[in-house]
Amino acid sequence: MAALLPILLASSQLLLAADQAPQFDVAPSCRAAANAAVMLNRSEESCARSENEARTKLTQEWSQFSEQQQGHCVRLSMLGGSPSYIELLTCLEIDNAAKKLPDERQVGARIEQ
Repeated sequence: MAALLPILLASSQLLLAADQAPQFDVAPSCRAAANAAVMLNRSEESCARSENEARTKLTQEWSQFSEQQQGHCVRLSMLGGSPSYIELLTCLEIDNAAKKLPDERQVGARIEQ
């Protein structure tokens, strides 16, 4: 039964995806980023600011993304560690940009002409 708890928690998070942007605890990932000192001047506070900015933008734009995009990107952002609003927003933006690319067959047809 205890093994089902993470699955239930993740699925309840995914159900929220259709209605509103998910709520993440970004403190662990910001703490890890600050400890790793991957970037100069990247403190836990600056990380939290960036995450909050991404969350605000995500909340404003959430309804512009399809439920399929939302669910896919929420699942990806929760893999391998603490979730991140920046990663979630980036996933959604890349997915939107990819949908706007021309069909591969159309590009090939233009080249052959």
